[in-house]
Amino acid sequence: MSTYRNTLYVTTPGAYLAKDGENVAVRVERETRLSVPMHHLAGVVCLGPISASPELMAACLERGIGVSFLDMNGRFLARVEGEASGNVLLRRRQYRLADDPAATAALARSFVIGKVSNARALLVRSTREQPDPPPALREASARLAERLSDLERLGATTADSVRGHEGGAAATYFGAFGSMIRSPDPAFRFATRTRRPPRDPVNAMLSFVYALLRHDCQSALAAVGLDPGVGYLHVDRPGRPGLALDLMEEFRPALADRLVLALINRGQVSPRDFVRDEAGGVSMSGDARKTVVVAYQERKQASVTHPTTGEATTYGLTPHIQARLLARAIRGDLETYPPFLVR
Repeated sequence: MSTYRNTLYVTTPGAYLAKDGENVAVRVERETRLSVPMHHLAGVVCLGPISASPELMAACLERGIGVSFLDMNGRFLARVEGEASGNVLLRRRQYRLADDPAATAALARSFVIGKVSNARALLVRSTREQPDPPPALREASARLAERLSDLERLGATTADSVRGHEGGAAATYFGAFGSMIRSPDPAFRFATRTRRPPRDPVNAMLSFVYALLRHDCQSALAAVGLDPGVGYLHVDRPGRPGLALDLMEEFRPALADRLVLALINRGQVSPRDFVRDEAGGVSMSGDARKTVVVAYQERKQASVTHPTTGEATTYGLTPHIQARLLARAIRGDLETYPPFLVR
C-alpha cells in the first residue's frame, strides 16, 4: 500500500506559517486562512515573500517535511530540510560512481533516454490531436527517434557525448514546441527557450512549473537517502542540486510541458495574466500562479501505470518510485537505471 502525501503551496504575499498543534497554520494579517495536518504533508513550497516560524520549521524537519522558498517567478531560493535519511553506504556509493567516468556516462544516458523518449511522445500526441498538424511536429518527432536510436546504440561512452545528444535533442524539441500551441493569440507564440528571466508568457510558465517539479524531485531523492547535489548528467556546481535536475529530465515533458500546453490550449490562462518588467522579463500574476499550482496538483493526482513496476500509481508518486529505482541502480541491485517512459 502506498501513502500519497501532498505538497502545500503557499502563494499569498505576506503569509506567515506557524505551528498550531500538529497542524501547519497559514496566517494572513494574523488571521488563520488554512490549517493542514502535518502528517498529510510531504513538503511545503513558499512562493514569494512568505515567512515561517522557527517552531514550525523545526516540527517539519523532525517529520521529514522539506520547506522550499521560491521567488514570485518560481525561481528557487533555498530549501530547509532535516538530517539526511537512508544508509550512508548508499551515499558513499553515489559519490564513488560520480567519480567513475563509465558509470557517470551510463546513468546520464538513462536520464537522457527518458527525456528524449517522453519529449517525442508529447510531439506524437500533439500530432494526433490536431486535425491538420504542422509539418514541424512530424519532422521533430522523426529527428528525436533518430536521437533515441543513437543513444540506445551508444552503450558505455563519455558523459560529454551524452550531454551533446541531450543538447541536440532539446534544440529539436523546443524548435517544434510552438507548433503544439493551438491558441491563436500572438502573446503565446513560442520561438525559443529563454530563462533568467523568461522573455514571454510560455517561458514564464515553463520556468515556474519546472521549479515546482524540481522541489518534488529533490524531496524524493532526499527521502531515499541520496544526495540531491551530486548528479551525473549535470556536473557539480555549488548550490545546484545536480541529481534532482537529472531526475527532472524524464518528467519535464509529461508533468510540466504537457501541463503548460493544456493550460494555454484550453484558455485557462490569458495574456492579461502576465506582466513584463523594465528589463524585458515576463512573470505571472498571483491569480495565474494559483491557477498553475492547482492544475499541477491535479496532474499529480492523475492515475498512471508505472512502466517498470506495472503497478497503478499516480503521477505525483512517480518521482518517488524513480528515486527508489535509482537508489537500487546505484547500489548495484539493478544492472541499469530504468527511466520513466510515457506509454
